[in-house]
Amino acid sequence: MTEDEFLPLFDRYHNMVYKIALVYTGSPPDAEDIVQTVFLKLLEGGSRPFPEHEKAWFAKVAVNACRDFLRRNLRQKTEPLDETIPFSDPEEGELFEAVAALPKKYRLAVHLHYYEGYTCDEIGRLLGISSSAVSMRLHRARKLLRSILKEDINEPAL
Repeated sequence: MTEDEFLPLFDRYHNMVYKIALVYTGSPPDAEDIVQTVFLKLLEGGSRPFPEHEKAWFAKVAVNACRDFLRRNLRQKTEPLDETIPFSDPEEGELFEAVAALPKKYRLAVHLHYYEGYTCDEIGRLLGISSSAVSMRLHRARKLLRSILKEDINEPAL
């Protein structure tokens, strides 16, 4: 793959791959490593996405890279970094924290559906589960988010 072919793909999809990896791992440095892994795979030429399926290819490779990464690091105990992401609106930060508090399987489904715009069928194919399982994860995630956000509202101000 030439640099002229690679750079537009990198510019178009590196943010999406990073966000998927961040949602999956919860760690910005790990997410950056996964972005490198995904784009190295593209450069090494093991497989190339068809132009009409580029977004799905990058999402699938990112999810697989996250799974591989977590499998390799399963035995290592690590503490998540306390890095804050600046948001222009405080409500966005609260929502991001609430989504980050969800269990991983719900967090990933929410991100792919609401932030990346995938349908339940597409998410099911990416994750290797049925679309009804994706729908159920989204339903449960919304229910958990309601309770998390309601708790935050009901907490007395100090």
